[in-house]
Amino acid sequence: QVRLVESGGGLVQPGGSLRLSCLANGTFDSIITMGWYRQAPGKQRELVGTISGDSKTNLADSVKDRFTISRDSAKNTIYLQMNNLNAQDTAVFYCYAALIQQTRVIAYWGQGTQVTVSS
Repeated sequence: QVRLVESGGGLVQPGGSLRLSCLANGTFDSIITMGWYRQAPGKQRELVGTISGDSKTNLADSVKDRFTISRDSAKNTIYLQMNNLNAQDTAVFYCYAALIQQTRVIAYWGQGTQVTVSS
């Protein structure tokens, strides 16, 4: 069993920065991809960005000029650096992972971390 442990959310002023972390804690063979989704109040969950097992990244157009996604393979952890945040970034951010366990691909979600951008 794998648990995704998220951290780094909170309250930040417009124009500020936050860094989210997500640790894939447990036993698995390899990472296919990990990433972040977000869900604002009253809206559907949307993709923010992903990073593959070989570190290829993909970011949504709405954030690619402000956010970066990276990983520390040794720690099974990914990071989402968010800069120049605005009110439209307020959402619950969810970590996602597609992992290989004993030849099967298993998808996991974190419990979510709240990001609030407000003055």
